[in-house]
Amino acid sequence: MHPNAKNLSELSNQELEKKILKLNGMYFMTHDDHVRQQMILLLDTYKLELEERKLQQKKSIEEPKSDLDKLINVS
Repeated sequence: MHPNAKNLSELSNQELEKKILKLNGMYFMTHDDHVRQQMILLLDTYKLELEERKLQQKKSIEEPKSDLDKLINVS
């Protein structure tokens, strides 16, 4: 996690994607290797957060809720 990445849970997926696109553009504008390294770390942080969210959404869609399974006892 990059220290400049504040609470990412407050951002929507679209906001994260916008930040990634903006940072990608800025990456190619600078020639300072130290700044580029920090940008890469921040980009990785944003991308990981976005990927985790997508996996959570996929998992919640694939796994049906089993609240009723505990109530029904067929023997």
